[in-house]
Amino acid sequence: MNEYVQEVINYVKDKYADQPEFVQTVQEVLTSIAPGIDAHPEYVKANLLMRMVEPERLFRFRVVWSDDKGKIHTNVGYRCQFNGAIGPYKGGLRFKSNVNESLIKFLGFEQTFKNSLTGQPIGGAKGGSDFDPAGKSDQEIMSFCQSFMTALYRFIGPDIDVPAGDIGVGGREIGYLYGQYRRLKGAFENGVITGKGLSYGGSLIRPEATGYGAIYYLEEVLKHENDTLKGKRIAVSGYGNVAWGIMKKAEQLGAKVTYMSGSAGYIHDEAGIMGEEKLNFILKLRESNSKDLKSYADRFNCEFVPKEKFWGVKDVDIYMPCATQNEVGMEEAKKIVDSGVKYYLEVSNMPTTNEAIAYLKRHGVIIAPSKAVNAGGVGVSALEMSQNSERLSWSEEEVDEKLKYMMVSIYNKSVEAAVRYGLGYDLIAGANIAGFEKVAQAMYEQGTF
Repeated sequence: MNEYVQEVINYVKDKYADQPEFVQTVQEVLTSIAPGIDAHPEYVKANLLMRMVEPERLFRFRVVWSDDKGKIHTNVGYRCQFNGAIGPYKGGLRFKSNVNESLIKFLGFEQTFKNSLTGQPIGGAKGGSDFDPAGKSDQEIMSFCQSFMTALYRFIGPDIDVPAGDIGVGGREIGYLYGQYRRLKGAFENGVITGKGLSYGGSLIRPEATGYGAIYYLEEVLKHENDTLKGKRIAVSGYGNVAWGIMKKAEQLGAKVTYMSGSAGYIHDEAGIMGEEKLNFILKLRESNSKDLKSYADRFNCEFVPKEKFWGVKDVDIYMPCATQNEVGMEEAKKIVDSGVKYYLEVSNMPTTNEAIAYLKRHGVIIAPSKAVNAGGVGVSALEMSQNSERLSWSEEEVDEKLKYMMVSIYNKSVEAAVRYGLGYDLIAGANIAGFEKVAQAMYEQGTF
């Protein structure tokens, strides 16, 4: 490996040893882009990588809110504005009890390259809080969101930083956050946040966009293997917006999701999680913050396996992890290889450990990385920003067409970058290099700061 790349990896390992998620993603990305550094000695001279692994701005703040009984609570909020070289910072807000600085930094770093891949002029950021909306009333969530935005609003704006939703931050939370922003600013700057409701500037198919985009990317992978999506059976972990979007688009294109997992176990629906009744049931489960997938199995007369994950089942064609980071380690990777399933597409951010990825690759599993596969969500967020700035409202068909074009372009850029550096059909390295090149050149041309 390039000595300079290894030096920067070692620096991150030593300095941020207490931030494992951040160290993991830096190591994975920098190892992949080493050929790109070899081709650009000027980046080494400018010590560009050392700047790239440090966020431009990272801040934390307290968020004080009141529950329905009048009890005062304090949570911690974060915003990591990681890299703004190619446009205003852009990235979601995550409300979940495990949110910490390491998680936010890793997500912001990943977001930088993901956003670059979309071709849109947006930089990388991430934020959130260790607040968990599950079990909270609407009033309690509104109280928290208003306090969170009161701390954040000074540091965001349509040309500065444009947050969006992520885990724990759906349409309800976005509405409360934007309402407080508008109150504080006294202006209708609806380009300051994406994932908004359609009544105040949101984009059609934004909730489904990440899942739709993942299926469009999958189609390109299958074409490369002289295969087709029609008739394929898919296993997804999680049942949030992303998995829901995969279910919808898979059905439209002749495939079906037959396995779905949650924290309490998984269901196997051989008939497919498809059709309005089943998809609406999934929506209600998610909106109620229910973790009881057994209710789905009872309602639709299918198998529920408690306290287990489906990794290793052989009656599927494609695994698509959509839940959270590091849900697939070596134990799960060995089960995947033993199952004989050929396709593994990461959809959630960093769902696979570096060790597990290496194992899957060695055993011939075709892997597509999350920063490419799930870029459709932020891509449609950027389209929402464009509609807001131009006072436009595109139809569902127009947005979907632009999304598909974007995902095909991301796939092609990734393949081309890997081939250009003699790496063969390596979608992980290709995505990292393609995302890196645009950001690196922008940083280099803008000088040292």
